[in-house]
Amino acid sequence: MPATQTSTRRFFSAEESPAVGVTVEKLSKSYGKLEVLKDLSFEVNPGEIFVLMGPSGSGKSVFLRHAIGLEAPTSGRVLINGHDVLGEDIREHVRMGLVFQAGALFNSLSVYDNLALYPREHRVGSEKQIRERVMQMLKLLSLDDTADKYPSDLSGGMRKRVAIARSLVMEPQLLLYDEPTSELDPVMSATIDEIIATLRKQYRVTSIVVSHDRDLALSIADRVGILMGGQLIYIGTPDSLKHPEDPRVADFLNPRIDLEHPRFKRT
Repeated sequence: MPATQTSTRRFFSAEESPAVGVTVEKLSKSYGKLEVLKDLSFEVNPGEIFVLMGPSGSGKSVFLRHAIGLEAPTSGRVLINGHDVLGEDIREHVRMGLVFQAGALFNSLSVYDNLALYPREHRVGSEKQIRERVMQMLKLLSLDDTADKYPSDLSGGMRKRVAIARSLVMEPQLLLYDEPTSELDPVMSATIDEIIATLRKQYRVTSIVVSHDRDLALSIADRVGILMGGQLIYIGTPDSLKHPEDPRVADFLNPRIDLEHPRFKRT
């Protein structure tokens, strides 16, 4: 661990983390002639768990990068509590975290140092305060005994939880997840679902979850959006997904199998 550092910023508490809302205004993104996002407009309410679903290649992850300001749109904008996510002062108004699909942990660092990296690099709190915050988040996600381990020592589900814990160190008001249950067994997927729901209750986190996992959407979402071909074709409650009127939504949720397709033919 590094020696004593001079702190220039401080940690925030849950009481200082009011929920934030997100407004997407006519968001479009093109890469050359390829139009990936097409005029998206919707709102995510403060404290809401909003799940954005869609097939592979529909633009979900591209949207996520725009929602957190990692990419600039071709047109339109994303506002968080009225502040443009690309504004220079956005970090002064909103604390955000992103949980990458593969976790994006540093394999050369221990779990503890992965979580401590951001506050150390940005001089947030003293080393004692960093240790208290890191251990608090590891305990919250039942990872107390992993602090000295390395990502390669952990199962896929544990790495997902470590990635979530790392995002929580700065007490984010908005947390974005990219396929949080991908490559996990049903039991661990249910655990991740429960964690996302608990964070909303305990820390008043507004969550945007990008996923193709129907069970996750039905179990934790307040509202669900379905993205196809870069367009938002549906937005509503999980209950309304049980009997969708739009045939495109029905096919996505309960795809019909063409038994005449060559892949099902016996040779």
